[in-house]
Amino acid sequence: MSRVRADKLVNRAGSGAPELTYGAQVLTGMGITGAGGINITGVATAGSFVGDITGNVTGNATGLTGTPDITVDGITANDINVSGSCTITGNLTVDGTQTIVNTSTLDIADKTVGIASTTAATDATADGAGIEIYASSTVASNNKTILWQRDTGCFEFSEPTKHKGVVETVAAASTHTDTSGNVVLELDMAAATTFTHTIPAVSSAGRGLNIGIVSFKNMPADNGVANGQSVTVIFTQASSAHGGATGAGNTVATNGIGATCNIAAFEDGSVKAGISTRAFVGGGTGAASTVTLSPEKNDIDFVSFFVQYTGGTNTDLTSYKVYVTKNGGFNQGSVGV
Repeated sequence: MSRVRADKLVNRAGSGAPELTYGAQVLTGMGITGAGGINITGVATAGSFVGDITGNVTGNATGLTGTPDITVDGITANDINVSGSCTITGNLTVDGTQTIVNTSTLDIADKTVGIASTTAATDATADGAGIEIYASSTVASNNKTILWQRDTGCFEFSEPTKHKGVVETVAAASTHTDTSGNVVLELDMAAATTFTHTIPAVSSAGRGLNIGIVSFKNMPADNGVANGQSVTVIFTQASSAHGGATGAGNTVATNGIGATCNIAAFEDGSVKAGISTRAFVGGGTGAASTVTLSPEKNDIDFVSFFVQYTGGTNTDLTSYKVYVTKNGGFNQGSVGV
């Protein structure tokens, strides 16, 4: 066996490293060290690397084991397996079609988790996005889901929900006058389930001084899927001049609440034209189809509606029913704080 002993090997010109045409072998237990680092162009194969590796790692990154610190500009490899912990102090971008996380604990510092991210997000791209919980590997359609559906503009739960306490959103009902001079009380069902409204302090009856139409806007109505929603309006009378024969402030049945109800359904991402109907009230056949408000100043009435969608087309009168009831005449007594 030939042996070359030298403290330093340089090329013939004395200005660089010599070329090892057929490579070099380092015996087991031996190593290559150097304060200035080792530059390898081509394929490097080793049982393990110990120390720092900097630069580009390309090709098949196999045998990259041990405890090195690796700083790279780019890695091109078929598979990378890290048996120990891996800490990434910068950003991590994962491209591909599937990301699988097999872990018993998943901690995320960010308070908001983004889903259905895309460069051109719309309601259409968000349709059906949410959370799916795997519940069976053998029973079909047994997974549990919380999904946002564009059809109804709502989050839909596949299972019943249970809450320790329920807090309802209370919003002020809006009003406008239609082309026939009727005052329309609009209840946006996508904004709240409970509304407040103060009857103006008017002293005479007539069109424009009473609520002529109650409008239910954005009623969730996925075509063909029956559902219903409850809505409550807290009415307050503002003046003592209401009531009596004048009927101002919706205090008589002829201009009571529920005589005309408009329903504009929300379906497939937009509000539909809707229908007009009159409400159902308690009392049996022939009863007035309205509830009347209390005539006394500062009296408060709770008027509750249940809007039922039977699953038909959104423009069919028979697709909707409105039920109305009142619990009213609330006012503070003389006893107490």
